[in-house]
Amino acid sequence: MQVSRKTFGILSNGKKVHLYTLKAGDLKMSISTLGATWTSLVVPSKNGQKDDILLGFSTLAGYTGLNPYMGATIGRVGNRIGYSQFPLGGQTFHLYNNDGQHSLHGGRRGFDKKIWKAEVFEERDGIFVRFELDSPDGDEGYPGNLRAIVNYGLSKSNEVTAIYEARIDAPSPVNMTNHSYFNLAGEGNGNILSHELLLHSSSVVEVNNNLIPTGKLLPVSGGPFDFRSRKSVQQDFSSVEGGYDHCFAVDGEIGKLRPCAEVFEADSGRSMKVYTTQPGVQFYTGNFLSGLQGKLGSVYNKHSGFCLETQHFPDSPNKIEFPSCIFGAGRDYYEKTVFSFNW
Repeated sequence: MQVSRKTFGILSNGKKVHLYTLKAGDLKMSISTLGATWTSLVVPSKNGQKDDILLGFSTLAGYTGLNPYMGATIGRVGNRIGYSQFPLGGQTFHLYNNDGQHSLHGGRRGFDKKIWKAEVFEERDGIFVRFELDSPDGDEGYPGNLRAIVNYGLSKSNEVTAIYEARIDAPSPVNMTNHSYFNLAGEGNGNILSHELLLHSSSVVEVNNNLIPTGKLLPVSGGPFDFRSRKSVQQDFSSVEGGYDHCFAVDGEIGKLRPCAEVFEADSGRSMKVYTTQPGVQFYTGNFLSGLQGKLGSVYNKHSGFCLETQHFPDSPNKIEFPSCIFGAGRDYYEKTVFSFNW
């Protein structure tokens, strides 16, 4: 196992951003301290070719410019909060509108836009970077002083592990995730519609035209959201207006690490299995990518990558029907997701 650190760049305020590169097993991964962002993940193919399977940018400037959260750690609350407000403890808390009338991925300056403290550690057969960030009371409108801790690492058995923790001194919504865009054929190598997907999910969160949940879970049986048997992403794509950007309820006991998803790409032979403790997973097919200049001359157009963002359901603070994402006052936040690779 190996790890290195270098300066990735310097922000306009003079603060340095570092890039950590981890090697374990047959994988190599780089993570930036800006947004605790996954910037690359190199995985072999069945033919022995090694490709970076994450969409992203070659330089820091890409991550500070027009950037649809590529590889970033999202918080305090990932996904959407309807009408940028929620009730808690007899008060109504107001958030920043950055998605029409709604709040998306933590607001105007969420965890993805902040520099995290970082340190390296080894544990059993893995090497990790521990990222830490303090979010003060009132940050982006959220109550309570919160300390976020995220451990990202590689194992010798070709797994990427993500562990999310938060400690907070007052009740507050918390819903952290990672927003990496994957293309198992290699970033910049066409779209992901021929990828084959299996989701361990019997129901999907119903949303309105603004992607805000109605509070209902709909059975996926027999419809375009039914991925319980592996099928290509494109098989029922025309039946989903705009493409997939939906949260699926993960079958099994919430809080227990359990199977979530499997993805296979035939040309490379690469497969990725996802396990999580989280209630749901947002499957997103890069519907809003359009001519984005990526790594090494790559151009990311619509559906150039997919996301599997393990998380609590969107708008959970406003939906008492959903598993609670209110933490603090004796309830610490802890979630784990594992991405396992083969070829």
